[in-house]
Amino acid sequence: MNFKLFSVALATTALIAVAPAAAEGVKIGILNDQSGVYADYGGKGSVEAAKMAVEDFGGEVLGQKIEIVSADHQNKPDTAVTIARKWFDVDGVDMITELTTSSVALAVQDLAKEKKKIDIVVGAATSRITGDACQPYGFHWAFDTRALAVGTGGALVKAGGDTWFFLTADYAFGYSLEKDTSEIVQANGGKVLGSVRHPLNSSDFSSFLLQAQASKAKVVGLANAGLDTANAIKQAAEFGIVAGGQKMAGLLMTLAEVHGLGLKAAQGLVLTEAYYWDRDDKSREFAERYFKRTQRMPSMIQAGTYSATLSYLKAVKAAGSKDTEAVANKLKELPVDDAFAKGNVQANGRFVHDMYLFEVKKPDESKKPWDYYKQLAVVPGNQAFPAAKDSGCPLTK
Repeated sequence: MNFKLFSVALATTALIAVAPAAAEGVKIGILNDQSGVYADYGGKGSVEAAKMAVEDFGGEVLGQKIEIVSADHQNKPDTAVTIARKWFDVDGVDMITELTTSSVALAVQDLAKEKKKIDIVVGAATSRITGDACQPYGFHWAFDTRALAVGTGGALVKAGGDTWFFLTADYAFGYSLEKDTSEIVQANGGKVLGSVRHPLNSSDFSSFLLQAQASKAKVVGLANAGLDTANAIKQAAEFGIVAGGQKMAGLLMTLAEVHGLGLKAAQGLVLTEAYYWDRDDKSREFAERYFKRTQRMPSMIQAGTYSATLSYLKAVKAAGSKDTEAVANKLKELPVDDAFAKGNVQANGRFVHDMYLFEVKKPDESKKPWDYYKQLAVVPGNQAFPAAKDSGCPLTK
């Protein structure tokens, strides 16, 4: 054998031997907080929701088996990027979703752009994901800080809550939620009297709540989430903030936090969500199947993860390939209509769908387990989310 040809053959064989396992099957990674402040918010429940999507799709696509892998990023961007890099480079993961915690989502989205892989953010809120930080293969699914601001902030100002003070989580998500809500409050004629930042996973909100109380603002806006929101609401009750005439606004609250607080503590809170299990026949059917597996009703993060996973698989099938470019194009082309929501995906990767303004029921208004919300209003998708050309995403200019 010609020595040069033999050497080329050996080199080719070696390359094949060390190539990532990307060619085998379709692999989806669920990367989120499974042990910390956001564990109930999405956590292992989101993994279960993704598995439901795979089962509902049929377990395979393009003749290849679909596999779900998952990991706990512990709300640390560096940990998340290390996991995501290994998934992309070594384990052959094709798409990463959920990505609770905005700092994590932004970091993984940058990596996904570098690796030319798809990421679909569900659990993180910052509107930057499809704004100035957008990328060609990045998507944002369930909600964002602007949609929450339009829903809760806009409604409370119109109802007379025209002065605000914010308790803000001290990282990207909190800043974005405070900024977006402040803009909506001011656009509706309200004023922001001040704000204070608190560390993620705080156990003691006393000094922050005292500042909010001293501000005499009509609304105390909680620009935080998960256990931070629940703890702030519990401690606010101890300080008599609501009893003293101020209103607490949970700017990002889900069913999980309301369930953890109980109706006695959470009653009267106004909040905005993309999904509620008891809203219609479609949402109920999915929720009842989810409950049988988890003994809990799904939050909008968990239902959103189901939708994101199912939509990705439909896009792979429609593209006839796992090729990132082709699948990303199909995600932006195909309409979405599932148990979570109905709508379309914009050029910046933003899934546009209706949002819902809810009020938490009083204990005597609840007629069955998990019967927590009464719907106040529908926020149409084109009001909740900006058009792609107005989002600040460089891809749309």
